Amino acid sequence: MASSIDSLGHKLDNLLLDQPFVAGWTPSSLDDQLFQQLGNPTPDLPNLKRWANNLRSYSDKEKKKFPKLDMTVEEALSTMSISAGSSLSQAEKKELIKRNLQEVLGEERMDEIMKTRDLKIYWGTATTGRPHIAYFVAMSKVADFLKAGCEVTILFADLHAYLDNMKAPWELLKLRTEYYEHAIKAMLTSVGVPLEKLKFVRGTEYQLSKEYTLDVYRLSSIVTEHDARKAGAEVVKQVSHPLLSGLLYPGLQALDEEYLKCDAQFGGVDQRKIFTYAEKYLPSLGYAKRAHLMNPMVPGLTGSKMSSSEEDSKIDLLDSAASVKKKLKKAFCEPGNITDNGVLSFCKYVIFPVALKGEEFLIERPDTHGGNQTYASFEDLEKEFAAEKVHPGDLKSAVEKYLNQLMEPVRKTFETPELKKLVAAAYPPPAKAKPSGGKGGKGGAAPPATDEIIPSRLNMKVGRIVEVSRHPDAEKLYVEKIDLGEPSPRTIVSGLVDFVPEDKMKDRLVVVLCNLKPAKMRGVESNGMVLCGSREDPKEVEPLTAPEGSQPGDKVFVESYEDGAPDEVLNPKKKVWDQLAVDLKSSGDGLAQWQGNNLLTAKGKVTCPGVKNAPIK
Repeated sequence: MASSIDSLGHKLDNLLLDQPFVAGWTPSSLDDQLFQQLGNPTPDLPNLKRWANNLRSYSDKEKKKFPKLDMTVEEALSTMSISAGSSLSQAEKKELIKRNLQEVLGEERMDEIMKTRDLKIYWGTATTGRPHIAYFVAMSKVADFLKAGCEVTILFADLHAYLDNMKAPWELLKLRTEYYEHAIKAMLTSVGVPLEKLKFVRGTEYQLSKEYTLDVYRLSSIVTEHDARKAGAEVVKQVSHPLLSGLLYPGLQALDEEYLKCDAQFGGVDQRKIFTYAEKYLPSLGYAKRAHLMNPMVPGLTGSKMSSSEEDSKIDLLDSAASVKKKLKKAFCEPGNITDNGVLSFCKYVIFPVALKGEEFLIERPDTHGGNQTYASFEDLEKEFAAEKVHPGDLKSAVEKYLNQLMEPVRKTFETPELKKLVAAAYPPPAKAKPSGGKGGKGGAAPPATDEIIPSRLNMKVGRIVEVSRHPDAEKLYVEKIDLGEPSPRTIVSGLVDFVPEDKMKDRLVVVLCNLKPAKMRGVESNGMVLCGSREDPKEVEPLTAPEGSQPGDKVFVESYEDGAPDEVLNPKKKVWDQLAVDLKSSGDGLAQWQGNNLLTAKGKVTCPGVKNAPIK
């Protein structure tokens, strides 16, 4: 047996290039059996040698707990992934790989590998918010990679989802990962990608292994806090006092390149700092540099980046045809504007590469408006739109048709009762606050919708000061009557006498925190707090400024946290406000922010122009 195993050394080494253990991503009885029969691997078998060193790190007691597998080494070798191959030349493959990318790092490394074999590429997605149509941009590139003969691995990064400022609680991770797996596979099928040519991996299948964990510790011993924070600046939420989890995130993404055995990692250009971090630090651990392929960031429907957390900027994969029509109708698509145009960008990165399937792009319009028009290339369409020969309404109608064609297979996939149940469990709607009061007429605040310390628990509104006077017993306090769009104005006490003249307070639009527990201030009950930028040295205080056009009662929310339900009353014993207030600040540009996310209303951004780079309280 030993001699036959020895004869398979190079095949085993090739197998272990793509996976850490003989049968997959976790050790099994087959690994232990093979380990006992193999001698010490020679240096020309680096993957087999790494595997053997990993097996040595397990104790005999741990090895006895390995799952039993009824599989031979030959059977394991028969499952090895084989490149699809391609009749294209190396130059044609490279052109297809680079199509529509914004930037490529390590192109010379790609060229060297492609002289002997096809590339191995991985793309990962953290399983947090619900995937939207911008994910089709990545799917179109996966299709390109496969056409170029590449081996492609898709990582469902469930552990990353938790590390990114705990966007997804542990109890929801498994459900959301299942949702992502069904959604991504349905999208790939929609654009004609054969699933059997892809490898799908969940992060927790290997990121909790002993070997990977040790590499995390090794990496943390050489990376500075500055480099870790810089690497995640575009991806991980930036705060003044970051959690260690957010600093680990870039390192884990770098290590994934080694453990997924890829030649190149694919992602958005917002990942660039993580990619350069990987290029810097992986060689320090004895691992090879990888190439990095970067897509541009596609504008959302509002003209900014398309985001899962910004409802108006994106179309959800499961949105109905009526919802698609409604959102596209509201989408930003200025005549002649080809720069910040999410509708036009979607044509370039998705419809022309994968949706047309060899046909020309068709804009249907009545003869009175010029009749139907077809376009063989995106460049032709873009040129005519820039010249205002294509009306935004006609472009939206055409995109609506192609978009529904792409989305329909995804919708049908999720029509089954099982998947409808999965969607509801993975993304439950925010709990509705219960009205106060109960049996016997006893009042009481409803329990909060969540125990997480997140800013959606704050009930912030725009208010107009309709009356203002000096506090009868405190010379530095104002007593204000503030219209918050409620049946009657609220009485609120503020310490602004030394900072804002009384005549400047009257009729002023302010931002009010409305769900603090009422408190008496020198005998006058205050039912809220006017939020202000406040600096101690020199002493400066300025009320936040609501966006132009705001009205009393307009909701104020933190960007990326607009969907949650606020607490009826913030429990002072739980110190929810105290913990959130630590990260409320005005930026150097005078924007009101929480952890770097803007405070917004439907009309725009909340500001604090007179007191910049200061706490908000």
